[in-house]
Amino acid sequence: MDKNHIDKGNLKMRLIFAAVIIVVIVGFGILGGWFWFGLIFTLSMVGLWEFYRAFQMEWSPQGITGYLLGAVYWLFLALDRLDFLFPTLIVGFLVLMAVYVFLYTKTTLTKAFASYFGFLYAVVMLSYLYRIRVGTDGIVLIWLVFLAPWGSDVMAYFFGSLLGKHKMVPHLSKNKTWEGTVGGIFGSALAGFLFGLIAGQHFNDILTPILACTVISIGAGIISVFGDLFASAIKRQTGIKDFSKLIPGHGGILDRFDSVIFVAPLFFYLAQIFIAH
Repeated sequence: MDKNHIDKGNLKMRLIFAAVIIVVIVGFGILGGWFWFGLIFTLSMVGLWEFYRAFQMEWSPQGITGYLLGAVYWLFLALDRLDFLFPTLIVGFLVLMAVYVFLYTKTTLTKAFASYFGFLYAVVMLSYLYRIRVGTDGIVLIWLVFLAPWGSDVMAYFFGSLLGKHKMVPHLSKNKTWEGTVGGIFGSALAGFLFGLIAGQHFNDILTPILACTVISIGAGIISVFGDLFASAIKRQTGIKDFSKLIPGHGGILDRFDSVIFVAPLFFYLAQIFIAH
């Protein structure tokens, strides 16, 4: 088969599933409530499975314990018992380390820490997408969580293609340059500025929505770079190309949401400072 035909077919598949992802996120984001809860819960638990799969422990006692810990964490979120979230992190760490002790001859310290870190990475950090949506001005703010990294990706591509000469981390990404990174931060800032300009009137109790959205988006643009590189580092170290094949043409949940996973927690707390009063 002709290589160009294969590339065009792959591009068409990527575009189709990208459109499906956008429709699902927008639809469930507008509906909010249990629809959004169910979507983010599912994404986080599938992401946790992908993370454990990378370390070949998805069906091990450590992995199963991690799934149970993730379910407990989401249960407290569903019950709006935020005061239980931090204790869950502490108790969860103790439980997973106890499992490591009992499995000492059959596992490794790397998998022990991966079992807990996967929980933090896929469950706790992704859960901030839910917390943003149900928080102050969440129906408006949730879209900027996705737009800021998207703006960063688009502008980083153009700046990198046109001006990129200095490699940022060639051992992890051959295409990522410092010029592209600067362009990406500019893209995030621009996305935040435009978002504040268009949607700022929908915020409650805030005098400078444009400035607030721009500042938050700059932070999102910076951290999104490391989200992408972090996922690449895990895949390189574990010897996998994608976390899974769940989304044709895109890989898995962690492949598609690698930047958003890092952006969501930072976005949540920056919004507390600059927007929520």
